[in-house]
Amino acid sequence: MSKPLYVFDMDETLIDADCAMIWNAFLVEKGLVQDPDFIAEDQRLMGLYAEGKLNMEDYLAFSMAPLATMPKQEVAALVNECVETRILSKQFKQAKSLITQLQQDGIEMVIISASVTFLVEAVGKRLGIPSALGIDLIEHNGYFTHRIHGVPSYREGKVTRLQQWLAAQETYFSKIHFFTDSINDLALCEHADFAYLVNPCPRLLAQANRPNWTVLNWQS
Repeated sequence: MSKPLYVFDMDETLIDADCAMIWNAFLVEKGLVQDPDFIAEDQRLMGLYAEGKLNMEDYLAFSMAPLATMPKQEVAALVNECVETRILSKQFKQAKSLITQLQQDGIEMVIISASVTFLVEAVGKRLGIPSALGIDLIEHNGYFTHRIHGVPSYREGKVTRLQQWLAAQETYFSKIHFFTDSINDLALCEHADFAYLVNPCPRLLAQANRPNWTVLNWQS
């Protein structure tokens, strides 16, 4: 029997914002960041991401610095607070309706994001998508480091991570439907059977005239 899989990017696709930027601003609000230029640097780096030019190792060294001395349990508590108070309200209404319909139809979903796994999993759980893939970090004595474990779910790495996830499943999925906004996900758009471009960036929109690619205008 044919069984589709729906795959979602997270930031600017399911959520009308970048969750990592919300998280970093949240850390500043909590007084957990001492660098006065932290937000400006975050914006600079995310500008590079939008252009498809971000070095992920550099970004993680920067963004994980405030958590270097914070135990994982404390990070998890802060992430949950941030998701509840800052992120959930920014979900696209069309994303919410689609997720509800897919749940009712028994169709499996997975989020795959270039944000760190602890953030992606927390958001995915609250959105109703328990299968969530993000950038896995090496841990040391109960703390997160900024070093990447395995293949990062970024650019072409998203295809690899999805293939790894599929290989670990007992279910055979006949068709892959992928939703994203970003040029960074071009490889996964091309890998999927159907691509849905959610408010796509100009560079991705320029690629949109392809069979089985659909441009969507979603609103929060």
